[in-house]
Amino acid sequence: MSRTDITMYGTAWCGDCKRTKKFFGEQRVHYDYIDIDGDPEGQAVVERFNDGKQIIPTLLFGDGSVLVEPSNAELAAKLGLQTAAKNDFYDLIVVGSGPAGLTAALYAAREGIDTLVIERGGIGGQAGVTERLDNFPGFPEGISGSEFADRLRQQAERFGVEILQAQEVKSVELDGQYRCVRTSDGKEYRAWAVLLALGSTYRRLGVPGEEDFIGAGVHFCATCDGAFYRGKDVLVVGGGNSAGEESIFLTKFARKVTIATRDSRLSASKVVVQKVEEHPQIEVLPNMTPAEFKGNKRLASVVLRNTVTGELSEVQPEGVFVFIGLSPNTAVVRGLVDVDGMGFIVTDVTLQTSVPGIFAAGDCREGSTKQAASAAGEGAAVALAIRRYLQPLTSGMPDHAAMMETAV
Repeated sequence: MSRTDITMYGTAWCGDCKRTKKFFGEQRVHYDYIDIDGDPEGQAVVERFNDGKQIIPTLLFGDGSVLVEPSNAELAAKLGLQTAAKNDFYDLIVVGSGPAGLTAALYAAREGIDTLVIERGGIGGQAGVTERLDNFPGFPEGISGSEFADRLRQQAERFGVEILQAQEVKSVELDGQYRCVRTSDGKEYRAWAVLLALGSTYRRLGVPGEEDFIGAGVHFCATCDGAFYRGKDVLVVGGGNSAGEESIFLTKFARKVTIATRDSRLSASKVVVQKVEEHPQIEVLPNMTPAEFKGNKRLASVVLRNTVTGELSEVQPEGVFVFIGLSPNTAVVRGLVDVDGMGFIVTDVTLQTSVPGIFAAGDCREGSTKQAASAAGEGAAVALAIRRYLQPLTSGMPDHAAMMETAV
């Protein structure tokens, strides 16, 4: 979402500031951030809008309005995000708006299937916060993640797909022939079929101090937070494609990027490794992994452990970006559909789960390749499977909205 008129006043240790930053990051909202710790001018601005009190976060908007300690719902309303659906019943509800979810939605809607998409974060999923997609077919010069996501959304909406944003799904349930989706605002939406395109999130290290400094020196999204480290030194943790690609992106801001990988060499593709090795601002530390994050309210240092010798050393980067793989966002449906040992959803050849009428596609599915192009392909394939599933349910039946009113 392109916004350049938001200024946020906060501190690194403020929990509500971290939550607001996370919300903006998920929705891909650009904003200016001023840390009022040690900034008398910033403190004065906050006090001016809060009757002499230092209440944070305080957000100033280009239209002159101010929000103080806003909830996510208030932020969504201010940004004009649609968080409630127009109807209570749809042919298909898609949970997630990455390449798999939106491709399935636009394919389904194009077939006349009434489709609702529910997304808790930003449209486009992981692809939407990727700096650049260089290997998606049809874009020989590459395309930024945000532009790719915007185009997917426009295409889906052109076919009549309804999209909810900043709305979290709390449960997916069965009610006879219907599939029910409950959201965090207490609403319940029903459908003949549900597609789980839940995506995945970056794994965390699970070492002491990591949770304490998330948003205060520890990050998982270079696109969201890289600009905070202009002219500074940062540490990237990981050795795969994400770590390499995001390290290259971070050199646009950081003075120096150091990559710590637990293996003896980077495991990224040959092309990515070559770019990393040739970049003058990037240094690779093999056989190194964080053992602890230290600081007081904000990250001050990182203890690294040599994975071969066990020897400990300490470095002082201004920020740390962690890219060590992905975990499926499937907690909401565990116990409902079958998952594998890692939590990825098990499907048959039609991408249907162990529960009839509930399908899965994209990064959350067992066996998926975690690539945007293959996720889009799965979205198209599952849409056709859903169409076949819906045909005997919807053909010759009265209008479902009227059915629901009669039932009530």
